Formats: sequence, structure tokens, C-alpha cells
Amino acid sequence: MSQSDPVADFLTRVRNANTASHTQVDVPRSKIIKGITQVLLEEGFIQDFREIEDNKQGLLRIYLKYGPKGEKVINEIKRQSKPGRRAYVKADGLEPVLSGFGIAILSTSQGVLSDKKCRQLRVGGELLCTVW
Repeated sequence: MSQSDPVADFLTRVRNANTASHTQVDVPRSKIIKGITQVLLEEGFIQDFREIEDNKQGLLRIYLKYGPKGEKVINEIKRQSKPGRRAYVKADGLEPVLSGFGIAILSTSQGVLSDKKCRQLRVGGELLCTVW
């Protein structure tokens, strides 16, 4: 099955697994999906992830994170740039997500980065998604 938007598919799988309180979710592996997952790990939104080999492109097994009483760490994960309407931002135009409580994930010339890292490096790019 071909996908027209693998990033949206990834975000939907994570959102659905989080809503159902699953401990892990498997998603098809690609460079951009691995980059987004790495940013989510660095920013503390997921516990960990592992790469699993199969006879196709491979999978990423993402271990979701919950609070001590089972509260969700990811409250909202939303796609910003879509195939029909791409969203690009300059380094100067990066606004904090939810007054700094959330993050934006961008695809830049230096890889997939969080908005905080983009401000430090003074780079802009395609605004992939926001998480809080």
C-alpha cells in the first residue's frame, strides 16, 4: 500500500496508540520518521525507540511515555505542513508552542530539529508538526 503522507500516518499511529494507552507502537521506518522520533525522545515525549528489521523497509518500535498516575505525556500531536499546503518558517518567525510548554518539529538543511534547536542554530525549514 502506498502512502501519500507517511508523516501524517506516523503521527496518527502515535496519537491513536497514546489515546488507547498502549505502551508501544510500530511504524514503518524512514529517515524523516526516525528524525521525528529522535526529537520526541530528546524532548522527553517518549521513553525510547528501537529499529526492527523485517523483509521490507524496517520498523520503528516506539515506547510511549506516561506519568506516574497514567496521565499522558503527549496531549496533542498535530501535523502542520501538509502535501497540499507546505508550511515553511524562517528562524526569526519561530514562535514558542503553547508558551514554551510544547515543541515544533522542523525539517531543516541540518536534519530534523526541534524549534528550540532551530532558534539556537538560527535555521528555518518546513514545519512538520507541533507536540504538547
